Amino acid sequence: MSDMIINTERFGEVTYTSEDVIFFPRGIPAFEDKHNWILAGTDDNAIKWLQSLDDGDLALPVTSPDAIQPDYNARIPEDDLTLVGSVNPADLALLIVVSIPEAAPWNMTANLRAPILINLKSHKAVQVIALNEEYPVRHIVFSEDVREKLRQEAMSRC
Repeated sequence: MSDMIINTERFGEVTYTSEDVIFFPRGIPAFEDKHNWILAGTDDNAIKWLQSLDDGDLALPVTSPDAIQPDYNARIPEDDLTLVGSVNPADLALLIVVSIPEAAPWNMTANLRAPILINLKSHKAVQVIALNEEYPVRHIVFSEDVREKLRQEAMSRC
């Protein structure tokens, strides 16, 4: 297993192996032609980046659903479980795509309605539509108090 390198906009040169590649057979909505991705970012940050290997300029911020909503329990359609090749919860992981406005990161939202399902053994993945209708596409991550505190801190640095 030899190391490969991709030049990315966000991280510069990133080294990865074939075992790091997450394959999306259908791509990701809005990026259907991008099938190969890796997780990038630092271990000490809850936000990771799903970095496209097909486009070094494309990276999506993601996190564990537990970081956003500890009682998150997405119901996944059986067809999507079949697509990634497992119905065994021990083989599966979920990621949530987050949206971080550059000018106002305190207004970060998380897409709880469409998690990314990854088979940890086969590295096949798919973004799914959870059957739980109560989960929103734009769940506000921080409480009003925290958002105001972060906004004030950012303004004091200007």
